[in-house]
Amino acid sequence: MLKRHQQVNVDIIERLPTPFGLVRSGVAPDHPETKVVINQFSRVGTNERCSFFGNVFLGKDISLSELRKLYHVVVLAYGAESDRELGIPGENLDGILSAREFVWWYNGHPDCTNLSVDLQSTDTAVVIGQGNVALDVARILLRPLKDLATTDIAEHALSDLQKSCIRKVYLVGRRGPVQTACTAKELREILGIPGVNLHIKEGDLVTSSLDEVEMKKSRSHKRVYELFRKAGDSLSSHQISNSELDLHFVFCRKPESFLPSIDQRKVAGVCLEKTCLKGDDATGRQYAVGTGEFETIKCGLVLKSIGYKSLLVDELPFDQSKGIVPNSKGRVLLPSKLDNTVYVNGVYVVGWLKRGPTGIIGTNLFCAEETVESITEDIRAGLLGGCHSSHPGRVGLLEALQTKGVQYVSFNEWKKIDAKEKELGSVKGKPREKITSWEELLKVAIE
Repeated sequence: MLKRHQQVNVDIIERLPTPFGLVRSGVAPDHPETKVVINQFSRVGTNERCSFFGNVFLGKDISLSELRKLYHVVVLAYGAESDRELGIPGENLDGILSAREFVWWYNGHPDCTNLSVDLQSTDTAVVIGQGNVALDVARILLRPLKDLATTDIAEHALSDLQKSCIRKVYLVGRRGPVQTACTAKELREILGIPGVNLHIKEGDLVTSSLDEVEMKKSRSHKRVYELFRKAGDSLSSHQISNSELDLHFVFCRKPESFLPSIDQRKVAGVCLEKTCLKGDDATGRQYAVGTGEFETIKCGLVLKSIGYKSLLVDELPFDQSKGIVPNSKGRVLLPSKLDNTVYVNGVYVVGWLKRGPTGIIGTNLFCAEETVESITEDIRAGLLGGCHSSHPGRVGLLEALQTKGVQYVSFNEWKKIDAKEKELGSVKGKPREKITSWEELLKVAIE
């Protein structure tokens, strides 16, 4: 928006006291190269036509209807802060966490600082899912601590991982290696962790004619399968090492239920149903079908990596089945008139709230460009009111927050947090030591 419209002012409202969203709270600590994008985002935050308002809750401190009165354009970009559920027996047992919660825990997100993560009472963890996030959490459980100690991983997580008894990690997927949802880069990284015994059943690497069709249509799927094939060939020609760490890839299995401990409180295992793949020759698309055969993996920790889910904001149309705001190229659609393409004037969406929880950070660049193009078209069409229409913008927001007694965090105040974290990290040989509580973050910001 700042590039396309030289007269536009942009205000960023964020519920956390810190900016950068998933780059700070979602990207794995051992992927510092991905976090370099923060430098570009910081240039936006310091632009004189842009202001940051952290620690402001949409729906609590300020409503969507209030924002629509204050601004010509409101773009909702709050992503997916909840989780999909399997809906199977035992899902609420202790020891079962979503991958999102686990990622937020080791990344120092203030919502999950006090999350109960028991790494000491079991030697086996099961990760449901085989996407990039699933591989991230498995890698953090198995990676040598010396490699994590020099990252920006939260101190409480590093301390607990140092005492971890986890020795076996199972990555469970509904379909086969050809359909695995991870990228080749992520898979190559976890396959290359030193000192970890890899387990892949040779029979799982046999491909069907439909698998071949899928690989012809998708270069990324072919690259992922080839990595599995190469790893499998290596396994057949080498002895298992003496390492105590094991990584199992389990294909064509879906969770049927979680098994409780004797006291019925904690997870003690996962019952898996074997699946087979069915599809059609035209598309090559295959889906998993249960076979009625079951097996059990005993474990004391389960991390569900089955997808994120966006949360509904009052006054906003929402598609519960897809977990997105109904939209056309970012323009929010009125729910009762979808067939007539009637839009909610001046309200737009971007990112996972617009598309669903798919894609990587770079994907959002193209997504944002599409939404900005829609806004630009609507400005040219005179649909959003001129610059002299009654939208007080930033002045009105400041007055509203002051009236309500909301303590917001500006970008300059975030810089105080940033400097303090880097100072704390330098003492420990880390790029930063994240401050992980709301209270301490606000205290540092307003000092």
